[in-house]
Amino acid sequence: MTAPRVRHARPEDLPRVAELAAEHAAYEKAAPPSPGLPDRLDALLFTTPTPRLRCLVAELPDGTLAGYATCAPEISTWEGEYLHMDCLYLSAAHRGLGLGPLLMTAVESEARTLGLKEIQWQTPSWNEGAIRFYARLGAEPKEKLRYTLRVG
Repeated sequence: MTAPRVRHARPEDLPRVAELAAEHAAYEKAAPPSPGLPDRLDALLFTTPTPRLRCLVAELPDGTLAGYATCAPEISTWEGEYLHMDCLYLSAAHRGLGLGPLLMTAVESEARTLGLKEIQWQTPSWNEGAIRFYARLGAEPKEKLRYTLRVG
């Protein structure tokens, strides 16, 4: 391989994806993923007949995984089905190399493959770099607050 590429994650990628997810959480000033993330991802991606999650990885020519995106089909009462992009993250050392647009193109391809016409996601309001990136793609923000309620 002579250029970076985006591909679907494989089981052997999951420890690195978990590392990237921990970096992502730290970057967003969130709590780190709980232990066992590679196993949880494996269950969602590979050990089920109908995977609920898709994981795409940005791979450099030397085989290094520099980033990832995860997404899953969702339903909106008002808008119907869409693809929810839960995460898009590139390690700090690999930003500005064109990998973000490659990941977004791959997420768009996932949506098309699933017959979905829209992708939705969120980013922290302070993440100006991400906001500029998404605006350059032509994405439009929706003003809403996201809530979390623990039930267990």
